[in-house]
Amino acid sequence: MPPSVDSRPRDARGYPVPAITPWEEGGQPQFALTDYARSAQCANGRLCSVCGTLMARGPVWRVVGATESEAIAGALAAGQPYRNLAPTLEGPGHRSCMLYASMVCPYLARSTARRGLSGSGDDELTGHLRRGERRGESGAVVGFGDYEFAVTGSRVLFRFLDVVEYLPHDDAAEQLDELVAELGRSQPR
Repeated sequence: MPPSVDSRPRDARGYPVPAITPWEEGGQPQFALTDYARSAQCANGRLCSVCGTLMARGPVWRVVGATESEAIAGALAAGQPYRNLAPTLEGPGHRSCMLYASMVCPYLARSTARRGLSGSGDDELTGHLRRGERRGESGAVVGFGDYEFAVTGSRVLFRFLDVVEYLPHDDAAEQLDELVAELGRSQPR
């Protein structure tokens, strides 16, 4: 676990709560949802959406699902640049935080994972993510040269520019060696 994630507030089970996760009034985090104000704060301050600490200028990472992973793989195989002009609600983070998130988030971690049946707010950006359906066969942790964002009255939208790293997986446990190496590079000696 990255040290910055380890220092996050925890739920009753002891799980660290990502920076963009909303909390119910009773003190329970809502892991499958995104808090608008927290997401806007992270975007405006260039803070990691997982650990909530500053991301240095330069590459940022995010975890992508099967459709985007396949599109990136296709572009890279063809020697073409990849740029998805469709905005996403998922914000960027540090490499180590996104590698970690890909392994511990049940939906991101396994191709057999299914979206929960509860939830609200499906719209033109999230309507294609049908509740109860499988995630898909592949995913990836992807590094991008930079990102752009817009804070609207009801959401924060992100677009990511220039793929600089593509780490595909079917099961995110495949990312463990990458995470261990990244944590080793980032720890003070």
